[in-house]
Amino acid sequence: MGNNTELLAASGAETAAQIAAGEVSAAEVLDFWLARAAGDGLNGYLWQADRDSALSGVADSGGPLAGAPIAIKDIFCTEGVPTTAASKILSGYVPPYTATAVGHLRAAGMPMLGKTNMDEFAMGSSNENSAFGACLNPWDTGRVPGGSSGGSAAVVAGGLAHWALGTDTGGSIRQPAGFCGIVGLKPTYGAISRFGMIAFASSLDQCGPLTRDVTDAALLLAALQGRDEMDSTSVGIEGGIEAPSAERLDGLTFGVPRDLMREGIEAGVLARFEDTLIRIAELGGEIVDIELPHAEHAISAYYVLAPAEASTNLSRYDGVRYGLRASDEDLLSMYEVTREEGFGPEVKRRIMLGTYALSSGYYDAYYGGAQRVRTRIVEDFQDAFGQVDFVVTPTSPTVAFELGEKTADPWSMYLSDIFTVPISLAGVPAISIPAGLAEPEGGGPELPVGFQIAAPAFAEQKLLEAAHALEGAIGFDGSAALEGGLA
Repeated sequence: MGNNTELLAASGAETAAQIAAGEVSAAEVLDFWLARAAGDGLNGYLWQADRDSALSGVADSGGPLAGAPIAIKDIFCTEGVPTTAASKILSGYVPPYTATAVGHLRAAGMPMLGKTNMDEFAMGSSNENSAFGACLNPWDTGRVPGGSSGGSAAVVAGGLAHWALGTDTGGSIRQPAGFCGIVGLKPTYGAISRFGMIAFASSLDQCGPLTRDVTDAALLLAALQGRDEMDSTSVGIEGGIEAPSAERLDGLTFGVPRDLMREGIEAGVLARFEDTLIRIAELGGEIVDIELPHAEHAISAYYVLAPAEASTNLSRYDGVRYGLRASDEDLLSMYEVTREEGFGPEVKRRIMLGTYALSSGYYDAYYGGAQRVRTRIVEDFQDAFGQVDFVVTPTSPTVAFELGEKTADPWSMYLSDIFTVPISLAGVPAISIPAGLAEPEGGGPELPVGFQIAAPAFAEQKLLEAAHALEGAIGFDGSAALEGGLA
């Protein structure tokens, strides 16, 4: 493992194992990845570490992750390091504390390469809502990497990091993973502490790994999960997580909600999905048609619930305590000018939607109605998991779309998450793995397609085993994008 080609191609787990065996030094690995990150041609990083800052707070653990550097989405507070959530309103903010999830990775011996680009406050499906410019997809730099964790997905796929930490509210890990041809895991709500994650929608937000393979995702989840007294919603995963080893799917059933896939799916995406179902059957799994009767209302419910929570969470950004202060006039003017200049258009849109939904006279009709839909969706998944082991869909109805293609049509953008949002509302875990390549609608170079697998709450180990077996059968090769990240 002594040359750059081998360092680039290796997974995070492989690199850590090589460091432990003395075949390569941790210093050599860190220098290699810092140099790769410095050559970022995707606008994937908003802040890049130097050697000292990368190693700050990192324990000499000797564990299975030690020495393998990681990129961190810029929504996690990191002591002494700028943290912006890709928003102008947090310009200059340097947190005095570190998010629990980041602390777990440092305790595992993982240096931090930098903070990755994202949609502002995690609100978006393309990474075009960043106040610091759009991130680019390493497979085709004229296309989006997905969002909101687009920077994290892009740097992993584009060879600028082994692996990365992201967050998922309505699909923000899984959809960019699908668009960039990597693995993205959203754990069960409550599996990982949210302390120090800048909040978007607190009843939905969850953090998780973006990696090149399922084994790496499992290793990161094992380090990240657990109860945290600083987050009352965190419970951890009973029994922990181990590296998956399954090669077959014998006796397992996979439910396909055909009614959810009636419209808007590109032919190439559907073809890769059907190909993957064939591979499941070849591995001994059984395909079962199921119904999720209320899933078609998930997008509508989500865009009431999430903005409502966002309007409350984002009220703290007012120029008083931290971040941007755009006016020193009277208090009301300071609020107005700071929020006008500090928030981008999509964030403003969602704050207004959420405030309206929570306002007197509309609360029950909108917020209350959306909560009732959410309850029905939870029940739908409970019923489904009474029939099958897993629920499977495409991760997204399309491959990565062109930059600017959907920015003028918010509803079209929101529909990018039609397969991920129901799972978020249900609070269950799901993983996106690459299913192959497909030509975009209208023609062009082939691009990655994601395959999404969902499991019952806290069944992450079972989910990872199934994903590992299927990953081996698909044999996706993402190496074509590894040099796409360099300027």
